[in-house]
Amino acid sequence: MRHNNPDFLDPSQQRQKALSRWDDEGGLIPGDMHSEVPELTNAELVHLRVRMIALENVVIALLAGSSDRELDHVREMAAYITPRQGSTEHPLTIHAADLMIQLVERASHFRVMPPL
Repeated sequence: MRHNNPDFLDPSQQRQKALSRWDDEGGLIPGDMHSEVPELTNAELVHLRVRMIALENVVIALLAGSSDRELDHVREMAAYITPRQGSTEHPLTIHAADLMIQLVERASHFRVMPPL
């Protein structure tokens, strides 16, 4: 369905606009752009939390079997999304970078080190 409202963005345009802001705003949608996505119910939030716990543990298991270079790559990516000099610091982006490092550290407890 095509909208005649010039302020309307289709989902692909919204996604592209959010991705273009990701480096300095954490992908946050400005207050003047309202999403048509309904609020999540409590049951949906609980289900989402359970799925995130499962995914987090899968990521830890995968990182535990990763090479040192792959772990360094995750650390580099965390440093990349941390706001750089002159960029707007967004708490969610900073927290996400911290969580990436924590996942690598948690995975280190499950790594099998090769014999010397």
